[in-house]
Amino acid sequence: MTESRTPGSAPASTAAPARLTASNGHGSAVAAQMISHELFNNGTRRWYYFGRDPEREDHVIDTNEYLVVNAGKAMLLDPGGLEIFPSVVSAVSRQVELHDIEVLFSSHQDPDIVSSLSLWTGLIPDVQVYVSWVWSKFISHFGGGEALVSIPDEGMRIPLGGSEELEAVPAHYLHSSGNFSVYDPTARILFSGDIGAALLPDDHREIFVRDFDQHTAYMEGFHRRWMPSNRAKQHWVERVGRLKIDLLCPQHGAIFAGADIGRFLNWFSELDVGSAIP
Repeated sequence: MTESRTPGSAPASTAAPARLTASNGHGSAVAAQMISHELFNNGTRRWYYFGRDPEREDHVIDTNEYLVVNAGKAMLLDPGGLEIFPSVVSAVSRQVELHDIEVLFSSHQDPDIVSSLSLWTGLIPDVQVYVSWVWSKFISHFGGGEALVSIPDEGMRIPLGGSEELEAVPAHYLHSSGNFSVYDPTARILFSGDIGAALLPDDHREIFVRDFDQHTAYMEGFHRRWMPSNRAKQHWVERVGRLKIDLLCPQHGAIFAGADIGRFLNWFSELDVGSAIP
């Protein structure tokens, strides 16, 4: 099977315009769908991006969800909040059978990441939920219970479809005290959670960063305020800088590809964070 990836250009995505409807061919209206984009496919391992939910209310922050499939089994990364649960389920179910989702991964505890947890565990009773040990008893207020698997501070491998390649990489204090990225050495994809996040305008439809210098305007305020520790920032930059990465995928905003990954790491390394402290 020929491997396909998107190291700097985007193959065709599937999307409907924001807040519009389309015909299903039988005269009935069909709700607009989240953008769905295949990021990597080598026949065994696949990565998908979902985002720009057209049904999202204006008062709800936009989020990206990612799906990793290995040998027919799937892991959903930062599955999202209650408000977007129907849209995410619809998008994900177009790529995998829901009962084939083995793992939900929560980079940290924020409600936009995991407040839909009880709905997911109700839908998929055997699913496992990986989260930092720091937050396991807190996230239990969203649901999960015995499905929760606590990730130790040093990280761990997350098994999926017979593979143990996927790695939870420590990203503590960026911005959460118990925080993880996920690295896939086969796809050379790093899911970075809130690191690299951008608060984009509602009419922004690009999945990938196209102009890095322009894009920093959407990132700077977020990173200065939400990231509290320059020491933690430098530790993460040095660690992930040693990895082979083709795509850096944040939970908000656009994906970094190719040379823009190095540009982001350099930009982030030089940024003074923790702006709420005078």
